[in-house]
Amino acid sequence: MSARLDAQFAFLMEADKLKQVIRATTLADGSRREKSGEHSWHLALYALVLADHAGPGVSIDRVVKMLLLHDLVEIDVGDVPIHSANGEAHGSAEVAAAEARAADRIFGLLPADLGTELRALWEEFEAAVTPDAIFAKSLDRVQPVLHNLASGGGSWTEYEVTFDQLEARVGQKVARGAPSIWTYVRARLQAFFPDLS
Repeated sequence: MSARLDAQFAFLMEADKLKQVIRATTLADGSRREKSGEHSWHLALYALVLADHAGPGVSIDRVVKMLLLHDLVEIDVGDVPIHSANGEAHGSAEVAAAEARAADRIFGLLPADLGTELRALWEEFEAAVTPDAIFAKSLDRVQPVLHNLASGGGSWTEYEVTFDQLEARVGQKVARGAPSIWTYVRARLQAFFPDLS
């Protein structure tokens, strides 16, 4: 039991480092950049509050688990903003390989059974093919949109994001898992993107 607890606490102490990873998105009030640990907590809360917008058969318990785990790899890799490098960096093979190595290391700190279980949830989120992962991914994409709207543009201004880029990189993923949420948010984008048709 002592060895198992040693491993569990080693993982939890490593996860504490996520509180120091700075994201491109600001807090909603624009006062500072959000930290990845804050983002993960906020997304878990999004899942609980917006559960009624999930598709049939979505398990909110599993969604919450995915959202708590999804950015742990940023401890090693850092935040890779979706709009950086004109949208090319986020889904690149290099970033995916670096994140896989980080997942090996971080989930490898856990006892094997628990590490395998949590790593599988992380991989499911990344693949975004199950209903749970699709809904989780939609929440992960919509939260920064709301922060940018609240802060007067936030990282959109920094990365010179157009509405078409936002629709392609974010809107399609949000609409796939939570169409009613994207309809609601898209209608509010007119204030920032006045040429939106």
